[in-house]
Amino acid sequence: MIGKYIQKQRENLGLTQEYVAKKLGISRPTYILIEQNKRDLMLKEAIQLADVLQITLEDLVEQLERKDANSDTTYSVVADRERDKKQNIRINIPQKNLDKFREVLLYVLSQVGAKPNVGETVIYKLLYFIDFNYYEKYEEQLIGATYIKNTFGPTPVEFKKLVDDMIKKGELIEIKSKYFNNDQKKYLAVREPNLAKSLNAQELKHIDEVLAQLSDKNASELSAYSHQDVPWIVTEKGKPIDYETVFYRTPKTSVRNYGEN
Repeated sequence: MIGKYIQKQRENLGLTQEYVAKKLGISRPTYILIEQNKRDLMLKEAIQLADVLQITLEDLVEQLERKDANSDTTYSVVADRERDKKQNIRINIPQKNLDKFREVLLYVLSQVGAKPNVGETVIYKLLYFIDFNYYEKYEEQLIGATYIKNTFGPTPVEFKKLVDDMIKKGELIEIKSKYFNNDQKKYLAVREPNLAKSLNAQELKHIDEVLAQLSDKNASELSAYSHQDVPWIVTEKGKPIDYETVFYRTPKTSVRNYGEN
């Protein structure tokens, strides 16, 4: 049971219930309910608790999602929407903008598509961090694509249909190649992106920053990096990743200075 797991980790570190409760910003009686499996963890609390117990958030989430063999209860990380609203965190389902997606993809390919490490998997991760980093920084959509949690990281749902249409229209070409003996699918832009129509200066600067930071990484490195991102960690495999979870990121992947807000 998750409460027993948390209790064991706490005791192994020689921490008191009062100390851990203080770190979580809750009372000791409330914390005791967590160890007794009578209260769910809020997402922000789970992040803080993992840090206090010196375990990864992913390890804690795995424990939280295990079904108790002695009951019908499944314990899980809970993002309390009512509490979020009281804290003025935006609750929003991003709207897709496929026309903008098309131009952003063309721009990304025109900038880094020819790099030998940049195949389809790398493109997936670059688009994900372009979208989610922008949302964290500005609380606005850039592309607003839907990303699902797959084994090797976030995958944009709309990508295949959009790329097939762009190939058909002669806007890009697909190339099968090898990268260190691994099969690789690459895309190269045929036409220039229409930046004036699709992107403002802030968005273009943001994309350039993400490409400068991440486009030299290979698929394995970017997958590993995405696996450290709270939105990916807390999402069930095969399910869409909620943009709102960027506001619970740890310093490993966060791009926003919350101290200024």
